[in-house]
Amino acid sequence: MKVLHTSDWHLGQQFYEHNRCQEHQVFFSWLIDTLVTQQIDLLLVAGDIYHTATPPASSENQLYQFIKDAKKHCPALQIVLIAGNHDSANRIMAAQPLLAQFDTQVVGRFDANSPADVVLRLNSNSVTAHIVAMPFLRASDVSSLSHTENGHDYAQGIAKAYQLSIDHALIDKPATTPLIVMGHLHAKGGDISSDSERNLIIGGEESVTANVFSNHADYVALGHLHKAQIVAKSETIRYSGTPIPMSFSERNYKHQVCVAEFTTTTDDTIAVTVNPLYIPRPTEVILLPEGECVPLEQLCQQLSSLDLSQYSQAPYLRVKLSAGDTDTTFREQIEKALENKEVRFCGIERVRQQNKEQRLTVFEDLSQVEMLNPQMLLEQAFANNKDMAGEAVPDELKALLNDVISELAEQEQL
Repeated sequence: MKVLHTSDWHLGQQFYEHNRCQEHQVFFSWLIDTLVTQQIDLLLVAGDIYHTATPPASSENQLYQFIKDAKKHCPALQIVLIAGNHDSANRIMAAQPLLAQFDTQVVGRFDANSPADVVLRLNSNSVTAHIVAMPFLRASDVSSLSHTENGHDYAQGIAKAYQLSIDHALIDKPATTPLIVMGHLHAKGGDISSDSERNLIIGGEESVTANVFSNHADYVALGHLHKAQIVAKSETIRYSGTPIPMSFSERNYKHQVCVAEFTTTTDDTIAVTVNPLYIPRPTEVILLPEGECVPLEQLCQQLSSLDLSQYSQAPYLRVKLSAGDTDTTFREQIEKALENKEVRFCGIERVRQQNKEQRLTVFEDLSQVEMLNPQMLLEQAFANNKDMAGEAVPDELKALLNDVISELAEQEQL
């Protein structure tokens, strides 16, 4: 059995006001070709299918059309999708009756009173597997599992949710049937990009250990972190990452999907081999200058000499300029340097050097603010305050912000 693991599509994302529908369509075309050539039996999508809880109708149509096309080219293909923190559980599950006609199962919410609901038992000619399809867990989903003497422990709630669900999956699992665990969370030690993933800190817990996935799992397909990576030094616990860059901090990522092949050995044990397949990037993402800020004149020279002939599509371009550069005509000069250059311009980032150890970013446009997570914005506000510069954000203030984030996340599901 061959399984393809992907995640964090973020359909409907506006990248600095630029629509990314065409980029996602190029990815879907590549993905369908890959499903065919690799003879994939099972497709796993580990959350954040959409960029917002209320995606545009065009993004929903794009998803449904992809599933329809994938089944047309791979009639025996089975598909499993879980909701991520960007997705609305109710919205994504509303399409379940329709998607079931295309051998597609969607899990949007975990119920502590019925953990078996996230356990899928697939048994077809090409696919035999027990899958714990765990969606993103909000504090309200695991409140009954997170009680401790000192209050609620979000990480404990997550661990118990996985334990209950995995126990159900093991009840009737034959020894030669793979156990696959899906999740959308921040596993401890995971490498995050600087400005893309929403911070999932709830109750002071930033991440959970890989132990929650149990040593019974043959493969763990994770979503949320945008950088493809293994977890806890295990080749079979992986984040597949995003298919395209979601921010300029991801411009150097090697975007990929993970293909896991399951075979049964002579002694009835399950062997798993995992290989990444790298995704072609349809539209390049460029940040100039790459390193430290340079004087305005030098920056304009770099822009004027920028060779775009190698790109089939106009690349995204964002420029950095020192806030110490006081020339008030900087915008006009940058625009002139970019005359007749086919780029998707994403603004000017003013960078202020506060001291030798610390550098701050001054945002010239609100689109950059949207790319940050709340914790980073709080730290930015603290650093920009002349009375608080250089001081750490108090734990009490962080805790209050976490409470607000939790409440907002829960309200998204109403």
